Amino acid sequence: MKTLRLNEKEIDRAVKRAIARIPLEIRDHLKNIVISVQKRPSKEILEEMGLHRNEPLLGMYRGTALMDRSVFYPPLYPDTIILFQEPLEKMCNTIDELEEQIEITVVHEIAHFLGISEERLAELGYG
Repeated sequence: MKTLRLNEKEIDRAVKRAIARIPLEIRDHLKNIVISVQKRPSKEILEEMGLHRNEPLLGMYRGTALMDRSVFYPPLYPDTIILFQEPLEKMCNTIDELEEQIEITVVHEIAHFLGISEERLAELGYG
């Protein structure tokens, strides 16, 4: 099985196409969230997430969850969803599969931020 290897422009285009596929009720919440792509999670990130080096981490949310926000203590930094390119590429054989996996990863990360239930994610086809 051949592993996908996209260059920076190709992965950026794949992320944009994947985000365009996300239902509007979720995609609207991405307007103030930075989506970043890194090659792979650092050792520190894996440790922070409680994962071993060989466990795949496709993405993560960094920021203050909506339920934890306060007008008295606004977030200091913009919320960010980080996608990890190499683990995503390793689990996909085609660009279409990659875009679908990016879509699923972004939706799950934003769902945690918004407090969307697993049941609602399943209704939207992401369960």
